[in-house]
Amino acid sequence: MIATDRFVYIHLHKSGGSFVNECLLRYFPGARQLGYHLPLALLPQELRHLPALGFVRSPWSYYVSWYAFQSQRPQPNALFRCVSDNGTLDFKATVHNLLQLGDEPARLDRLLALLPDRYGESGFGLNLPNFALAPIRGSGMGFYSYLFRYMYTGTAIEPFVGRCENLRADFLGFLERSSVEVTAGLREFVQTASPRNSSQHGDWHEYYDRTLANAVAERDASLIEPFSYRFSE
Repeated sequence: MIATDRFVYIHLHKSGGSFVNECLLRYFPGARQLGYHLPLALLPQELRHLPALGFVRSPWSYYVSWYAFQSQRPQPNALFRCVSDNGTLDFKATVHNLLQLGDEPARLDRLLALLPDRYGESGFGLNLPNFALAPIRGSGMGFYSYLFRYMYTGTAIEPFVGRCENLRADFLGFLERSSVEVTAGLREFVQTASPRNSSQHGDWHEYYDRTLANAVAERDASLIEPFSYRFSE
């Protein structure tokens, strides 16, 4: 979460956040980071009059990016270790387990035992305490849809959520609608800077068979439908 004097930014995991974070800290004097991957519900009361910005991506794309990023790390996080059986499962089996996490009590209990009891103060990692993930139990939601709801709801604030696929245009559009001055340097960075913290993987479509693609469509329907995502795009 980053607060400027004109708006706040909520950093949803693997959804363009490193790029936006760098942009805000570089081009908005006085911008300050308030924790890491903290949800909108934890926005301090004195900042709740400000508009809020966030981004989302296609769930099919998210799961590929998440798997690639974690599987390439020397020490994957607890979530990956739990749903991949300590890295022994392939993409399809791992993502299947992640989609079904709320309906697999034993696996979810193992994961909750590995997660911390409170938010961390370091500027990296999942930063998802066990009590924040526990409500996924029985929700019927895919992990990314649950994460989206957790990060962006829980207050009366209605954030503007752009699509990562249109991040540059949506970001500039949000600034302009919010009457935020867009300097030449800021515009150039947004339009031309390369993505940050991206994982190495191929075309995400190729990671799915029909069964898994349909499972994402079902479990993440609450996210796919309002943002008009399609597997074919």
